[in-house]
Amino acid sequence: MSMSTENEMIRVPAGLVTLSDRRTQRSWPVEVAAHELAPFPVTQEQYAQVTGERPSTARGDRLPVEGVSWLDAVHYCNALSRREGLTPAYRLPSGEDEAEWDPSADGYRLPTEAEWEHACRAGTAGARYGPLDEIAWHGGNGSGRIHDVGGKQPNAWGLHDMLGNVWEWCWDLYDPEVYGTYRVLRGGGWFDEHWSCRASVRRRSHPTFRIDDVGFRVARNPTR
Repeated sequence: MSMSTENEMIRVPAGLVTLSDRRTQRSWPVEVAAHELAPFPVTQEQYAQVTGERPSTARGDRLPVEGVSWLDAVHYCNALSRREGLTPAYRLPSGEDEAEWDPSADGYRLPTEAEWEHACRAGTAGARYGPLDEIAWHGGNGSGRIHDVGGKQPNAWGLHDMLGNVWEWCWDLYDPEVYGTYRVLRGGGWFDEHWSCRASVRRRSHPTFRIDDVGFRVARNPTR
């Protein structure tokens, strides 16, 4: 599959999603506007074409890029926007581990965690959008390694690897009063037990954190 095909975005309809956090036993509804989301996590080939870098531990053009921080993901979004003649979504103050988001920009960005969960569920209400082994690479079926994107069944909206393979950075702060600048991760990874590969699971990490089971996918505002 060519990079151009993989760059075709999927329109995600507006809707309402209820987020929940097991740590605080809190849940809260969020209205999600229509947006576009990439059908796959960003691949190593895509990342290299845009940034000239191959940071991943495992090597393969169609493997999800991993070993990328939240800040790396934000920089990639801006670089991809400039490459395609779009307005970058983020302003990055020099020397800081934060970014300012311009919601009106037409460039690429990270999904919010509400957008991510709404898109992951694709109209379903259970823990997953299908049988786990059919939709995700995880600790029970992944042979201890990362896998090419698109190898498992997509959800009803055509999105692959929303669960398993790599955790995905989202835009949001996790809980700033407790964890400061830590950002949200979603989806579970290739090494995780089945209970981590659920639509509702939230994980957190520092925006400069890099590890071999964390990647990201891009979103943008609707273009049609």
